[in-house]
Amino acid sequence: MGKSDIHLVSGDDEVERQFRAVMRRLAGGVTIITAGHDDDITGMTVTSLTSLSASPPRLLVSVNRQASSFARIARYGIFGVNILGSGQQALAGRFSDGSLKGHERFDGIRWSGVPLLGDTLATIECKVEEIIERHSHGIIIGSLLSFELSHELSGLVYWNGQYIRITHDFDLDLLAEISIPLAHVR
Repeated sequence: MGKSDIHLVSGDDEVERQFRAVMRRLAGGVTIITAGHDDDITGMTVTSLTSLSASPPRLLVSVNRQASSFARIARYGIFGVNILGSGQQALAGRFSDGSLKGHERFDGIRWSGVPLLGDTLATIECKVEEIIERHSHGIIIGSLLSFELSHELSGLVYWNGQYIRITHDFDLDLLAEISIPLAHVR
């Protein structure tokens, strides 16, 4: 491994800035977490979603405790997971736009129930199993109540401060060229 460009220095603000720079190097799938009921709904774009267990099916997401989504997830005990496709960068931007609040983020968008958004790669309805509060965030463990998959296979990833589109045919060909054995999934 080469010489590092970043070294920890004293001062909490500088350490936090450097930590964010380090974590931007980790690519993450783009997801919108939704929560609420009737007109009391909100959502937020996250990359902190991960599978916890397949048996039983559980996932976890890390949410800032100051976020409006955190309060609604804790209050209602249920939330939606909306996995975005490669053409949904504008939707990701809308749900991370701080000038839009609560139900404003849903204006003009098809949604139902929990709420779950229409036309995404996959949706999952989750019941809160546990919330573990640590530092500024809550780690929310969700048990799956229902899910839907689309036939679309192109995803959206966030890496190094930008959205990257993953297109099924093109990217599998590219991965095959560099000898990553994923081309068999076609």
